[in-house]
Amino acid sequence: MINRKFLIAGNWKMNGMFDSISEVCKIDQYSKKLNCDLALCLPNTIIYKAHENISHEKLIIGAQNCHHEESGAFTGDISAKMLKNAGAKVIIVGHSERRQNYFENNELINRKATSVINSGLQVIICIGETEEEKNNGQTNDVVCSQLRNSIPVISNGENTVIAYEPIWAIGTGRIPSLKEIQGVHSQLRLLITEIKGTETANKMRILYGGSVKPNNAKDIFALEDVDGALVGGASLKSEDFLGIANLCP
Repeated sequence: MINRKFLIAGNWKMNGMFDSISEVCKIDQYSKKLNCDLALCLPNTIIYKAHENISHEKLIIGAQNCHHEESGAFTGDISAKMLKNAGAKVIIVGHSERRQNYFENNELINRKATSVINSGLQVIICIGETEEEKNNGQTNDVVCSQLRNSIPVISNGENTVIAYEPIWAIGTGRIPSLKEIQGVHSQLRLLITEIKGTETANKMRILYGGSVKPNNAKDIFALEDVDGALVGGASLKSEDFLGIANLCP
């Protein structure tokens, strides 16, 4: 069995004000006791303040999206380099909410991921199927197509993390069976091997996301090809987020 260091990443989505930094600081202080890596992907408005207030010993601060260009006439957008300048170390791209609500396709996500990596940051690329696609037996086809077309040529085991998030499980309290989760992660690992080679496939972390909570994380983390979690709502409170992180093997 390949030993990959677990990563627990939190996605705060459109939540968090300056007074929320206290939760970030609680997570930061406790993180020193953990063996896993920790990341909090925060709203752009509090990235710098969070970055200023953490110890930088274990916890890193990240962002939830970026523009695919480095700079230019893109009113209201923000680039990976600008987020890096604010203190971000990792950026999520391709979250299902971006794919569905903003009609972002694999090509655009590939360009965003490439920009993140070229900026010297780590990227988390999200993939996942809808409930209709799952019910039609298309899960593996959908997620493998998303991965194949979203992952940049320059991706490797250090600069890229994959997050499998079945869309129907996000925020619903429902999750796939353990067998289904392992099956998808195993298929993704095989595809990474095909695209990038065995060495990269053995290093690249694949996270599970979608209604991850302290009461189900331990069983999910025991699966061979699961290397951590991308956590949504449960990452907003330090007690819940650390409760999940504490269960990493």
